[in-house]
Amino acid sequence: MLTLIRNAAVYAPQFLGLRDVLFCEAKVLKIAPVIDLKHADLVTIIEANGRPLIPGLVDPLVHITGGGGEGGYHTRTPEMQLTDASLAGVTTLVAALGTDAISRSLNELVVKAKALTYEGLSVFCYTGSYEYPVKTLTGDITQDLVLIDNVIGVGEIAIADHRGSQLTVPELARVAAQSRVGGMLSGKGGIVFVHVGDGATGIQILHHIAQQSDIPLTQFYPTHMNRSQQLLEQGLEFARQGGVIDFTTSTNTQYLNEGEVEVVNAVHFAISQGVNLSQISLSSDGNASLPIFSSDGECIGIEMGKVSSLFEALMALINSGLPLEKVLPLVTSNAARVLKLKTKGGISETHDADFVLLTDNFNIDKVWSKGQLLVDEGNALKWGTFESCNPPLKSECFK
Repeated sequence: MLTLIRNAAVYAPQFLGLRDVLFCEAKVLKIAPVIDLKHADLVTIIEANGRPLIPGLVDPLVHITGGGGEGGYHTRTPEMQLTDASLAGVTTLVAALGTDAISRSLNELVVKAKALTYEGLSVFCYTGSYEYPVKTLTGDITQDLVLIDNVIGVGEIAIADHRGSQLTVPELARVAAQSRVGGMLSGKGGIVFVHVGDGATGIQILHHIAQQSDIPLTQFYPTHMNRSQQLLEQGLEFARQGGVIDFTTSTNTQYLNEGEVEVVNAVHFAISQGVNLSQISLSSDGNASLPIFSSDGECIGIEMGKVSSLFEALMALINSGLPLEKVLPLVTSNAARVLKLKTKGGISETHDADFVLLTDNFNIDKVWSKGQLLVDEGNALKWGTFESCNPPLKSECFK
């Protein structure tokens, strides 16, 4: 079925002006100031009336099978559901394990990613977890990237964190080399997505690898770089040297009280330091645990990250006075570029039909993912298989 969005203020993410956008299923057919159709009765027409049309958001870190467990068995967080993403305008995401690679598995991660893709999203995976040696699906990092269609890199491997494996330079360099070759052979990003904890060493090991091996800094994609002011400043230097860094949008009061830099403040600080925002992305860390540790490292509480924090951070940046065109790449094209998701994060005839139509007040009105309307007037049109059906497998769930 053809769909025509008329008279939208298109941010691709750069502002294109008022445009009509014609698409059929996942393919964008034409973008032009005016698109006249001879058989308009065969087309679904959406009147945007000058409202913003933006790309579906790209989230480079979500724990779709849940995370956590640092406080015991009962603190494992639940799986992500379709509408956790769709209602927040997120149409593309990358899934990771995290601390727990025992009760959570890569098999489970890949299958859950395929389930969410079937339900309407575009979901990719990192092989591995916090730990080293890296757990894989095939027994080898390079083989995972080459042979598993939705595996695009390694992550989130942990450094500067008491939950990590305390990696040495040669160990992490070897991981990066294997991921790099896997990416080259498969045409994928092959990025090493790095969890950076609050340890004093920060991202020093990434610089050591670049200095002592043939692996460039750009092979690494460190996240949680707004964890502290010190780490933020390290991250900005990493960005000046050509790397892309990631800020986390899910947080809690204790993290902020302990020195985490709120995303809005981190972005403004980056601008004040002359860092190009094309070198920064945001991720939600959705469904991750947000453990609260005592001074001696004991987990004394736990909260959960939310995919919706990504869109909330975008709105907070706009409300802070930054233009939509300036900050939109932080949640769309920047992550898509570094991960080599070439059909994601933009609006053009070479991108998938992933769109979010906003209201005049910048709330979410409609969400299309691969051309399928998932959200209309801010309400879910499609739910995950087990989200709302009773009995859960009746035929309506699969329409």
